[in-house]
Amino acid sequence: MIVGTCVLEVYIGDSQSLKDKRRVIKSAIDQIKNNFNVSIAEIGNLDQWQRATLGIAVVSQDTVLANQILTRIISYLEYKGTMEIIDYSIELL
Repeated sequence: MIVGTCVLEVYIGDSQSLKDKRRVIKSAIDQIKNNFNVSIAEIGNLDQWQRATLGIAVVSQDTVLANQILTRIISYLEYKGTMEIIDYSIELL
C-alpha cells in the first residue's frame, strides 16, 4: 500500500475577508474530492485572508499512480486560476 501526501501553500489574491477565502477554499476542496477521490482539508493559515495551506492524501497500490494523481491535482488548481500555488511538496510513503 502506498500513501501519497501533498501539502500546498496557496495565495488567494481576490480574497478580502475570511468569508471570501473560505468560499474559494470550500469550492476547491469539493471539486477536488469529486474529481479525484482523495482526502483534502485546509490544515494551516486558518486566520489569514489571502493564504491557505491544504493537505491532500491518496492511497494506492502503485507509487506512480499516487504521484500522478497528486500532480494532476496541482495542475488542476493552476488551471482553475482561483488561487496561486506558492509552494508544494509531495511525499510518497
